[in-house]
Amino acid sequence: MKYYKTLIIIILLSLFTVSLSAQNRNFGVPNLLKYDNQLFHFGFLIGYNQFDFDIRSKADLSQYDSLMVINTAALSGFNLGIVTNLRLGKYFDLRFIPGLSFGDRVVNYTILYPDQSRLITKKNIESVYLDLPLLVKLKSSRMHNIRAYVVAGAQYSLDLISAAKKQNNNPREIMLKLYPHDVQAQVGVGIDFYCTHFKFSTEFKMSFGLMNLIVPENNIYAESVQSLKSKMMQISFLFE
Repeated sequence: MKYYKTLIIIILLSLFTVSLSAQNRNFGVPNLLKYDNQLFHFGFLIGYNQFDFDIRSKADLSQYDSLMVINTAALSGFNLGIVTNLRLGKYFDLRFIPGLSFGDRVVNYTILYPDQSRLITKKNIESVYLDLPLLVKLKSSRMHNIRAYVVAGAQYSLDLISAAKKQNNNPREIMLKLYPHDVQAQVGVGIDFYCTHFKFSTEFKMSFGLMNLIVPENNIYAESVQSLKSKMMQISFLFE
């Protein structure tokens, strides 16, 4: 639900901006008239993200003592990237945006004791991903100094601080380990704004992991999870 609220806010802000721009679209010469004829152009990206998991627990948790519920919580982070854009045609571009994503995720395990008291054990997972996305950008016709678009593609990610190979120095604390390699499908929408000297874009994008990241280990936290896939919401600001 939190993703939908964010998306609604972005759409409303974008529509407001488009409305203001549309009121003045007949005034003055459009900016950067030859910009879209370039075969290549480059830029950079900064963004806000929320890392999360798509989690599936085992169908029967009763075999894991008093474990009742497993769920996740999204936490905020940020992204940095370098934009490389190849023009494929009037309405299509191919985009490669290598970058870094910083963020945390939490997996919550709710345990019910015989006296009916509950304990929630939190497993915090920190990640720094090296992201290598390859996206196709489908653009609308340009309306004076604005243009809407959608993007879709795939991304390979490598967690640079993965706990998969870390040694647990505290025997009282059980680590939840994830594999460092991941592949995600991505889809997003955005709006390009042609300024006097550069193009500025706002973009909303979702990433859905295709790989099960959980490292199988002999403990209640790993054994009770059937599948753990990445999920990320990203709001980006691009300068090209």
